[in-house]
Amino acid sequence: MMDIHQILKKLPHRYPILLVDRVLEVEKGKRIVALKNVTINEPHFTGHFPNRPVMPGVLILEALAQASALLAFSSEESGPDENTVYYFVGIDGARFKRPVEPGDQLRLEVTLERMKAGIAKFSARALVGEELAAEAQIMCTTRKVA
Repeated sequence: MMDIHQILKKLPHRYPILLVDRVLEVEKGKRIVALKNVTINEPHFTGHFPNRPVMPGVLILEALAQASALLAFSSEESGPDENTVYYFVGIDGARFKRPVEPGDQLRLEVTLERMKAGIAKFSARALVGEELAAEAQIMCTTRKVA
């Protein structure tokens, strides 16, 4: 379990792009379950769409990528150092099954499928209640920057 304070220590993202509010479960090197509370106060809802607010699919995928990063960093005590950047490098099979609206709570479920040559591949799903909202295969890597 991780609260927002622990998440902020692990991820470099900040408002408005921090998209993980809480971690419910983590099995180091295997899987993670996290939450994203969707609220009308988020800036993208003013334009997507003014008469029927819907969370953009790309932000759902970003939330899944952030949960993936938390899973990747779960074995590290303090998270990455300031010279480590976690990059979202690929996505396959992204599918959107239902709209995500203000008031929904996204349950982000991510499983590490494999790690090879510095690239991690994850199977990721976002659910609202028991309904699948989105799913994808996500690939990420870490890089040291100067």
